[in-house]
Amino acid sequence: MIVIDSASAVPPFEQVRAQLETAIAGGTLATGQRLPSVRQLAADLRLAPGTVARAYAALEVAGYVETRRGAGTRVAPRGPGAEDAARVLPHARTYVAAARAADLTLDEALAAIRTCWGTDTPGDGG
Repeated sequence: MIVIDSASAVPPFEQVRAQLETAIAGGTLATGQRLPSVRQLAADLRLAPGTVARAYAALEVAGYVETRRGAGTRVAPRGPGAEDAARVLPHARTYVAAARAADLTLDEALAAIRTCWGTDTPGDGG
């Protein structure tokens, strides 16, 4: 169930996208499962259809869903390693929040990850 927090600074499309991504990555929504139509979900959440369409489009670009004319939007099959990647999503979100709080650009945040990625000792922080 998707819940929109109207008091949140997070835009509604991002709330929809993040909650669906979490449900897909966590297995709550199974591969092949059909999502509600854009119009239906928008009506249910009392959002503009464009808001839901934007969330669905972002999920499609990220490979979480597939949209086919006549078949609707369905959870996409996840490739090898998808479950492993899903386990780090909460940590990635925490890092993104910290990077944004520090006013880092995306390039600066990615540079920090690349620096850590290149270290020989996991978890040494750089």
